[in-house]
Amino acid sequence: MSSMDSEPAELRTYQVVLAHIEAGILDGTYRKGDLLPPERDLAAQLNVGRSAVREAIRVLHTQGLITASTGRGGGTRLVPTQGDALARIFRLHLAIAGAGITDLIETRVALERSSAAIAAREIDLRTLRELTATVTAMRGVTSIDEFNELDTAFHVQLARAVRNDLVADLTVAIREAVRGPIRTATDLLADWSAFRLSLITEHELVLEAIAGGDADAAATRMEAHIRHANQQLAEALT
Repeated sequence: MSSMDSEPAELRTYQVVLAHIEAGILDGTYRKGDLLPPERDLAAQLNVGRSAVREAIRVLHTQGLITASTGRGGGTRLVPTQGDALARIFRLHLAIAGAGITDLIETRVALERSSAAIAAREIDLRTLRELTATVTAMRGVTSIDEFNELDTAFHVQLARAVRNDLVADLTVAIREAVRGPIRTATDLLADWSAFRLSLITEHELVLEAIAGGDADAAATRMEAHIRHANQQLAEALT
């Protein structure tokens, strides 16, 4: 008997539970915010052990599709991912694929060119003020970590302004996935101060185009910013 054949059945039957829940999401049985049936009910309905249900729930939680709470009104509830699960996937991709970071940069360029252009056409005054405050705050910090937090916040705020959850989640995921490599490369820069000032200027130019409603300039400046920053950081690692 092979090791696969000797595995307990419940280590494999969790896939039955996953398939059931995924089918329910796809056909509209389960919608955003809905509570999933209790563990014992799912186990009885699908004729599987409760450990199989728990394993399926663990997988869904890792994928960022559910949240669990206890107490009155608690349970396992479907929620949309906020980029965390996607970020984990992208980080693993970076770890096993030598060209992974190049793929992510090209994806980021495509996403953020689009976000900048749409923002230039549709941004509201509140978001514009938030972006302006973030760029202004960049001039007030010199710490690498604090600056990187503000840099990330600017790009995420811009992605959220598009009002497309998938675009925003992908943007957050890519930023989180490359956070480690960016931090490592920044430490190796010959002149962090000059790099910081160039990034501030580039963010200001993107913001200027958005505020002026110039979609083409906003997209072009965003791409130039991403490619310049990536080139500088890549050179620091060589």
